[in-house]
Amino acid sequence: MAAEKIFSPEQQERYSRQILLREVGVEGQRKLGRARVLVVGVGGLGSPASLYLAAAGVGTIGIVDSDRVELSNLQRQIAHATSGLGRVKVESAAEAMLAINPEIEVLPLHASFCAANALEIIRGYDFVIDGTDNFAAKFLLNDACVLAGIPLSHAGVLRFQGQAMTILPGRTACYRCIFRQPPEPSAVETCAEAGVLGPVTGMLGSIQAAEALKYLAGAGQLLGNILLCFDALTMEFRRLPLQRQEDCPVCGREPVITEPKDLD
Repeated sequence: MAAEKIFSPEQQERYSRQILLREVGVEGQRKLGRARVLVVGVGGLGSPASLYLAAAGVGTIGIVDSDRVELSNLQRQIAHATSGLGRVKVESAAEAMLAINPEIEVLPLHASFCAANALEIIRGYDFVIDGTDNFAAKFLLNDACVLAGIPLSHAGVLRFQGQAMTILPGRTACYRCIFRQPPEPSAVETCAEAGVLGPVTGMLGSIQAAEALKYLAGAGQLLGNILLCFDALTMEFRRLPLQRQEDCPVCGREPVITEPKDLD
């Protein structure tokens, strides 16, 4: 089907470099325009992910975050600016996304992601991106997406390192297959304690956006059953094979986690 019969001249030009891709084409771009993606957390990971999703023409993008923009965020959270200090992050990010592509719909939600609202927040989305910055939120988001059957892109960063994996519920290993329980709070430093190189969050957030776009367009191979590890100091990538675990407490044969629960 010819692009000119589906897209306006402006849309043809805006998305021309994607439509030219054999793996995307006109039909893939149409799929992106009809898709709904949720980004939980619009900080270091969620900022680049949400901006690239907007630029790519994903029709509806939900963004969830409970924080406001702080000066220490600006070294890596590229959806926000100095002029936005003190603003609600989802409003700041939504403005940046719509500045890139006013044709999309952005659904900002200024709220904490918790067990009480997790299933309601993710309902109706085709794909979820984990832009959270703590283990409790990552386990909760994994559990909610597995229970709801919604694909999820996980990523985490610290110092010069990052990791990413894509979870296809019922088909690939989930976060709990690999990491059963979160570590003790005192066992792992946070970015606020250990630091993080800004571009590392950009690289991992971009990988998450690429995974979402590939899934929606039906292109290429996803990071299912793969933990992709990156070290910016050595510029090395490693692909660690994963396997779904039959005794996983949320996606195994006899799950014991049957509803989202907040972790202490």
